[in-house]
Amino acid sequence: MRVKAAIWIVGLALLCVACAGGPDERRGRRGGFGSDDEEGGPPRQRTQLFISPSGQPFRAPPGQPYPVAAWFAQADSNHDGKLTRDEFRADADAFFKVLDVDGDGQISMPEVTRWEEVLVPEIAREAMGGGGAGGLGGGGRSPAGRNEINTRAQGAAAYSLINEPHPIRGADTDFSMSVSRAEWRAAADRRFALLDQDGDGVVLLSDLRPTPAQGRGGKGAGSQEQEQQRPGGGGRGGGGRRRGGG
Repeated sequence: MRVKAAIWIVGLALLCVACAGGPDERRGRRGGFGSDDEEGGPPRQRTQLFISPSGQPFRAPPGQPYPVAAWFAQADSNHDGKLTRDEFRADADAFFKVLDVDGDGQISMPEVTRWEEVLVPEIAREAMGGGGAGGLGGGGRSPAGRNEINTRAQGAAAYSLINEPHPIRGADTDFSMSVSRAEWRAAADRRFALLDQDGDGVVLLSDLRPTPAQGRGGKGAGSQEQEQQRPGGGGRGGGGRRRGGG
C-alpha cells in the first residue's frame, strides 16, 4: 500500500513540474528578450534598414526596394542619376546639422549617444542579442559560437556601403570625443573616395555594392528594384555607364 502511495505521489509531482513549464517551454519556444515573433505563426519580417555613409538611417517595409535607393535619391540633389562629390558633401553637411542639436558646430558625446539610442536603436538591440532590422530573413544575425571568430560586419557597417561600425566616432580623427565640421567634411571626402572606385568624381546607384544585410536578404545593388530606379535603365551590360553631360 505504501509503495502504491509513493508511486502516486511521485507521478503527481512530475505532472506538476510539466505543467509549471508554461506554454512557451512546452512548445519548445524560447521566450525572453528579442523573441517578438507571433505565437504559433511564422517569424515576423523586420523592417529593412540602410545607414548612409554619414550615418543617416533609412528604412523600408519588407518587400519594398532596399532603402539605399532612397538615400541616393536624396543625395542626388539635381536628380540626374549621378552623385557628385559636392552633392555627397552637401548630404553629409545636412545630416551634421541634424546631429548637432545645440548648433555649436560640434557633435558632442551626448549627441553621439542620441544617434546611438534614438536614431539607430537597432544597432544597440542587435549588440545585446535582440536581433536587428535590415531584412535578414526576419531573424537577425546569430552570434558567433564558442571558439569561433566573428567575421561579420559590426555595428552600422552591417547596414552601410562602407565598413565603418560607427560613422560618427569614425570622423573623430583627433580623438577629442567630439566631431568638428572640418573633421566631418574630411570624413565625407574620404568616404566618397571609397565609393568612387574609378576616381572619375561620379557615383551611380548601379556602382554601389550590396550592404551585408542587403546581401543576406537576397537583394543586391544590381537587383530589380534598383534597376527600375536607375536613370536610363540598363546596367553595364546594356550600354555601360552613361555619364553624359559631365
